[in-house]
Amino acid sequence: MSVAAITTRGLSVHFAGRAAPSLSGVDLTVGPGERVLVLGPSGGGKSTLLHVLTGVVPQSVDADVAGEVRVLGQDPQVVPVPQLALQVGWLGQDPAAGACLPVVETEVALPLENRGVPREEIGPRVRRALVAVGAEHLARRRTSTLSGGEQQRVALAAVLAGEPEVLVLDEPTSMLDPVSAAQVLTLIGEQSRTRTTLLVEHRTAEMSWSPERAVLLDESGRVAADGPAGDLLAARRDAAGAARDPAAVPGRSGGDVVLELRRAHFAQGGHDVVRGVDLSVRRGQVTVVVGCNGSGKSSVLLGAAGLLPGGGVRAGAGAAGLVFQRPEHQFLARTVAQEVAHGLPRPTGSRRWWARASAREGVDRQEAARASTTAAWLDRFDLAPLADADPFRLSGGQQRRLSVAAMAVVGRPVLLLDEPTFGLDLPQTRAVVDLVRELADAGTAVVVATHDLDLGRRLADQVLVLSQGEQVAVGGPGLLDDAGLLAEAGLLVEAPVLHRVGRG
Repeated sequence: MSVAAITTRGLSVHFAGRAAPSLSGVDLTVGPGERVLVLGPSGGGKSTLLHVLTGVVPQSVDADVAGEVRVLGQDPQVVPVPQLALQVGWLGQDPAAGACLPVVETEVALPLENRGVPREEIGPRVRRALVAVGAEHLARRRTSTLSGGEQQRVALAAVLAGEPEVLVLDEPTSMLDPVSAAQVLTLIGEQSRTRTTLLVEHRTAEMSWSPERAVLLDESGRVAADGPAGDLLAARRDAAGAARDPAAVPGRSGGDVVLELRRAHFAQGGHDVVRGVDLSVRRGQVTVVVGCNGSGKSSVLLGAAGLLPGGGVRAGAGAAGLVFQRPEHQFLARTVAQEVAHGLPRPTGSRRWWARASAREGVDRQEAARASTTAAWLDRFDLAPLADADPFRLSGGQQRRLSVAAMAVVGRPVLLLDEPTFGLDLPQTRAVVDLVRELADAGTAVVVATHDLDLGRRLADQVLVLSQGEQVAVGGPGLLDDAGLLAEAGLLVEAPVLHRVGRG
């Protein structure tokens, strides 16, 4: 009988500042070469489980860990993370967090150098890994200039180049456009055939293959189900279909123009990355910006917010509030509650002012209103149990919810949202959709950059399509159903891509 590749017994993880553990009593056994899909709600402990298996928790991120854990016969709580990484390839939700070197090809070569691979073998292996993920054209690019999707491809190439025995992948397509996501998922299906693999992935509908098994974690971080992946995915699809948002009634003309781009151009690294964009953003209207990875979606939002050099933007001072693609880039406070409250009148008192203010004798009305507003937004985004938690210690989905809440509460005339639903489960995605609709109904101009075409169809009153930094089209929501246009922009997934692996 073969020895299990991964074993946990009674695994519980409790982070400081959390009212409840992130994982509770998790028992899991994964055999050599087995492929397991880890499912569950946002904040349900999926990323925490993967972090424990790689040693990141508790060695790099402090937490109280109880129970037994073994990966390839080793205790990841004791074996140094760099040593374990020689056998366990980990790709996290934020590929930029793991980038170490300034140039792509040296970044991909780093794990090979750490393994002592002969110099003459490193170059060919780096090239093969980059070709495998469709990133060979990025070899000489600086890592700091890559888009989120490009960073994700490079990070995956670095993992695969090391040829690890175990793959631990945390939402490896979260920042990819539909075509790129289908291609990367196909690649993972091929690469995982001979490796033990744990995969956290929300975009299961785009997978051309299915792991043999799935494990479902519930909101309390317990194992709610463990069985054939097909059965669990079918049950989740049925539940999702019953709970799906109603279709939008798009095409609202909106009110006054509050942000205007005329032949707009924005630069990064000394050269234009966006050119010739014409767009009128109106009160009460939702504008959806789509395009494949590297097309300039984030750059348009950064430029519109005044955070990139360029020209062609007309807007009132302080008109636009931006929710960054990487939530941690905008966090300013040390607790979730303080982060939500940051844009409101300045707080007084202790860290728990938000919970106690309305009960303190003699509190002034402004502070009471501020406490009430903060509490309401915490409840709205299911963040109240995390009010005292450190924003930098949240899961990716929790960070996303916090970043949206913290900017929306400010009430700017224009709200710019860069990939606001990546890392979110269906209920939390619905919460963002509802919020966008409510804000637009109240007169806010909302601009959403996304690679989720279904999300775009549910929200768009107007659509801007980008390709290679240039405007391909701007118009009504019908653009999102124009197959020719989507193909031109590199957003149309063709059937052969989805079925190439098939029976992987």
